[in-house]
Order: sequence, then C-alpha cells, then structure tokens
Amino acid sequence: MTKLSQQQQLEFEAAAFRRLVAHLRDRPDVQNIDLMNLAGFCRNCLSNWYLDAAKEAGTALTRDETREIVYGMPYDEWKAQHQQEADDKKKAAFEQNRPKE
Repeated sequence: MTKLSQQQQLEFEAAAFRRLVAHLRDRPDVQNIDLMNLAGFCRNCLSNWYLDAAKEAGTALTRDETREIVYGMPYDEWKAQHQQEADDKKKAAFEQNRPKE
C-alpha cells in the first residue's frame, strides 16, 4: 500500500467527505430514515460528527450551523422541501436498529 503523508491523508479524507455531502445534497429523495435503516447513519449523524470535531478543535459551532453545512440550507427548510412521512414498516425498522447513544 502506498504510504501517505498525514497531510495527504487529511486532504483525501476531506475531499471524500465533501464528495459524500455533495452526493447527499444531490439526492434529497433518499430519506434519512432510509439511510439509517440501511447504513446506520444519516445526514444528521454527519452534522453531529462535524460538530463533535469542531468542539474537539475548540471551534464554537452550533448544531444548526453544522446541519446547514451538511444539508446546504437550514435544516427546517430542507425538511419542508424534501422530508416525507415514513411508513410504519420504516419506522419499526428504525426503532429496532436505532443507535444506542
């Protein structure tokens, strides 16, 4: 395996994150509950991880700010435009597999 410098690793990880966020922005039809049920994470998880990283670095960001970074718009606006009501089957699957925090 090619040995990467720490800077290269940081740059490549950042690029992969930006590409993932862009992909999710381009696919608002993919609902968060679907992501959670299939992959165990969603857009909100990404924004929470971003917030955790900012806090660890001593940067004061809010949950609303990190959600806007991930969603590309205020969270309430995204929900109003794109969020659909989940059916009972999806809700039951989510409850069964929901992350234990």
